[in-house]
Amino acid sequence: MRKKIVAGNWKMNKTAEEAVALTSEIVHMIADEVTSDVEVVLCVPSLYLSTLQQYATGRVSIGAQNIHQKASGAYTGEISAPMVKSLNIPYVILGHSERRQYFGETDEILAEKVNIALENGLKPIFCCGESLEQRQNEDYIALVQAQLTNALFHLSAEQFGQIVIAYEPIWAIGTGLTASAQQAQDMHAALRSHIASKYGAEVADNTTIQYGGSVSAANAAELFSSPDVDGGLVGGASLKSRDFVNIVKAI
Repeated sequence: MRKKIVAGNWKMNKTAEEAVALTSEIVHMIADEVTSDVEVVLCVPSLYLSTLQQYATGRVSIGAQNIHQKASGAYTGEISAPMVKSLNIPYVILGHSERRQYFGETDEILAEKVNIALENGLKPIFCCGESLEQRQNEDYIALVQAQLTNALFHLSAEQFGQIVIAYEPIWAIGTGLTASAQQAQDMHAALRSHIASKYGAEVADNTTIQYGGSVSAANAAELFSSPDVDGGLVGGASLKSRDFVNIVKAI
């Protein structure tokens, strides 16, 4: 059975003291309340990776929000895959729509980032998704499938097995809008079919595909009940321990 994963993306939020308090709360609440084998990942600002890694448990992992595509060099302000690896951080988010929109990340750049992440033993949470305009005016399923083709389909089947896919309809990130459970299921099934066309049914069936886009405690259970939705990449709700843990419990 493929792994169920709920990840929180804190984005650029929380002071150091607040980050420690939130992580500690979540770790203790997961231990006390969650009985399923769901894996929990907290993707935190890079400044806090070292500190918060000390709170990681067998149930809760710490993840990075981004890495540079080069191993080292004159890239002021960036962090590299070897740096993240040196802290024993297992996960990194790659290709979030905000990185694509605000920092000009292309599929070609993301292919490089995926490569260097895997070379350093990191598990990418690879984001894909369409804007509202694209959903209304284009073949949005083919568009999102192409994001996988361009950034991931150069990988071997063994390498692809280390990838977690996060489908995030851009029109539902931070807007309060959410794809319906059926809309999420339809896209996830299309992505799994696309993976199968390249790597075969076994690899596709074992690929974790998360849904992201205004996931909340109120809608998580319905979203997670869809057969091809294997967890969530949670934004705003991951900044509140009770809301986030309730989402984890919903799986």
